Amino acid sequence: MTRPPAPRTLADELRARSDARLARLLRARADLLSPLPGDLSQLATRAGTRTSVLRALERLDTFTLRVAEALAVAPQPCPVETLAALLPGGEERLPLALDALRDRALLWGRDDGLRLVRTAQELLAPGPARPSPTGLGPTLAETATGISPSRIQELLTGAGLPATHDPVSALAALAGLFADRDRLTALLDQAPDAARAVLDRLTWGPPYGEVSARPSPPVRWLLDRALLMPTAPGTVVLPREVALALRGGRAHRELVAEPPDPGPFVEHRPDTVDAAAAGAAQAALALVEQLATGWSTDGPAVLRAGGLGARELKRTAVLLDVPEPEAAFWVELAFAAGLLAPDGEADERCAPTPGYDEWLALPAAERWTALVTAWLATTRVPGLVGTRDSKGRLLAALGPGLDRGPAAALRRRVLALLAALPPGHAPAAEGVQRRVGWELPRRMPEETRIQLCDAVLAEAERLGVTGRGAFASFARPLLSSPRPDGPAAAELLRDQLPEPLDHFLLQADLTAIAPGPLRPDVRRVMDAAADVESKGGATVYRFTAGTVRRALDAGWTPDELHAFLAEHSRTPVPQPLSYLVDDMARRHGRLRVGAATSYLRCEDEALLTQLVADRRAAPLRLRRLAPTVLISELAPDTLLTRLRDLGLAPAAETAEGALVTLRAEARRTPPRTPPEPAPDGPPPADDTLLAAAVRAIRAGDHAAGAAGPSASPTTRLAEPAGPPPRTPAVETLATLRAAARAGTQVHVGYVTADGVAAHHVLSPVRVEAGFVTAFDHTADEIRTYPLHRVTGAVPLRSA
Repeated sequence: MTRPPAPRTLADELRARSDARLARLLRARADLLSPLPGDLSQLATRAGTRTSVLRALERLDTFTLRVAEALAVAPQPCPVETLAALLPGGEERLPLALDALRDRALLWGRDDGLRLVRTAQELLAPGPARPSPTGLGPTLAETATGISPSRIQELLTGAGLPATHDPVSALAALAGLFADRDRLTALLDQAPDAARAVLDRLTWGPPYGEVSARPSPPVRWLLDRALLMPTAPGTVVLPREVALALRGGRAHRELVAEPPDPGPFVEHRPDTVDAAAAGAAQAALALVEQLATGWSTDGPAVLRAGGLGARELKRTAVLLDVPEPEAAFWVELAFAAGLLAPDGEADERCAPTPGYDEWLALPAAERWTALVTAWLATTRVPGLVGTRDSKGRLLAALGPGLDRGPAAALRRRVLALLAALPPGHAPAAEGVQRRVGWELPRRMPEETRIQLCDAVLAEAERLGVTGRGAFASFARPLLSSPRPDGPAAAELLRDQLPEPLDHFLLQADLTAIAPGPLRPDVRRVMDAAADVESKGGATVYRFTAGTVRRALDAGWTPDELHAFLAEHSRTPVPQPLSYLVDDMARRHGRLRVGAATSYLRCEDEALLTQLVADRRAAPLRLRRLAPTVLISELAPDTLLTRLRDLGLAPAAETAEGALVTLRAEARRTPPRTPPEPAPDGPPPADDTLLAAAVRAIRAGDHAAGAAGPSASPTTRLAEPAGPPPRTPAVETLATLRAAARAGTQVHVGYVTADGVAAHHVLSPVRVEAGFVTAFDHTADEIRTYPLHRVTGAVPLRSA
């Protein structure tokens, strides 16, 4: 069987690839899809651009990157045997690394002539201004540029080699000497000890050194034998051939071919892990609800530059009873899920969105999956709150500057690592950092990567994605590709969450114990009538005069409170609690505050007399108008607050004398969409889009007359007869999208800028943002058309 000829260019190799391998390239390097290349030559050109190559290199693991670095210092083209000699210890993993480089179009050529893409070669090859990670310097030929032929002959003589007729053969003779280990060893045996010490310092890099105008005898000895070469006045370099010989042929000092183990591990029973994670998930839902409830009536003000001020964040931390960094996380999570947002008013404040009410109506498991799905996708990093950006500006919660492009990808990578471990195995944070550092060595600075890894582990534990450091079984569907399977995760979590309770246990010390999560309607009343004293497996509430007054202010009558306590308590209502409710009911509303500026009204003249005489009430500036009426210059709400501070229980009333319920209206923002993530690259395309893109690129290649062996020929279609199709806009859009998914052709009508209606036969590839990108069979090229100019679309059946 005749072997096909070796590819001459990357484009030739791409043409020889199967459609599946082309799809793998476009999946690995999604930036090549936008805009869609017209043919494979354009695809090869775009795959070699500096920005795209840098992005591809950033997504390589450590060993694959080491292979690319070794290729950059190897002769081009490089046989695979030569490459393997540069990477001793990595022979088993080398084929996988080469496949990864080929799949990303960073490498092309047969195994007997591997070639790194030129841009990758330039980025990874060593140079004076850009040291190579290998620590190697330029080749002997590169260092000899600018050296006179006579000096090169002197170097031959110094190395004990016969003279040649030209510099090229002289350099070849020197390179042959350095590549022969026995001959080089014999030459180095003659070197002074100090000269060997100089070589030892430069062998593993950096390969450059400084010398004086009159080099020392050991350095001069090395210079006279081309073991060191001058590069600039006062600077010498160790030629690459010499360094490789001194290293024993190794391109890298240390080669970590296999991913490091993320251990040591702490092992837990899987059911214990799931129980702990489910408890954390329940607590997470309660915290988000508590945050939204607090912001419904008293949302924090938004800074002029955007975000929350330090004082507002501290107040939120007190509300949630968590440290400020954790409060920033919950705020950012609710924002990412579209539950909280600035209201956009002139005096801008944050409040829950209408989406919060929809979220609150969902079952607990669905609410949790909505939070975790938003967390997985967001590129905002709450851990940066309180730090400063490159311009010295303080980064605030909900403010700008918190997006980090690789955050979502790193978050998924850490969780995938945890999910791949045996159930119940919890790795150490340092082990996770090592493993992620091996998998993404160039994606971000090491300090940032460690910080993000720690943040992911802590946030996953708070959310209940992990329990005791191990991955929870019910969270596994959320890592499904290409999108999280929220319903499956919710179904698994539902079995782990306890049923909400409709009861609590009242105790004689004015406390109530909820042995589990309360039903939402019961919890809302308890939040109004009592304060949470402690949380955990059980929640402890405490009733006080102030909390009962708060419930009365919110519109609850004493009879309703008594009935609620009797209905939902599994223990008899303690007498002290009944007395507390009745006592506050008797006192509540005896003083009536209205608007005059403000007035106080009370049927008990003695109480008003006592209040006027009280020195603590002097700042209220009370004046008596009648035996049962006082007035004040303070606003009614301020007067209410001051009187309560004095231990009284006033109530507000209307102009008609009716009690005013002080239950604040729950504030909501206008409809808001969650913030869009800001990744550092386009998202990977789905299989349907990839298949359509490959078809379009193949068709464009045929139209350009450069068809590859795996593509099928196409014929230029004649322009259809009759008037261009006209269909409703909704039907047109649906037809184009269906054709893009199925890879079929459509006959469309299109109005040009001159107002002329024309026929087109398209194979749609992408329909988004008001445009359709397709291979136009009537023009034999890939084009993008605005949808508002498409008059209609009719599916075509293939012949």
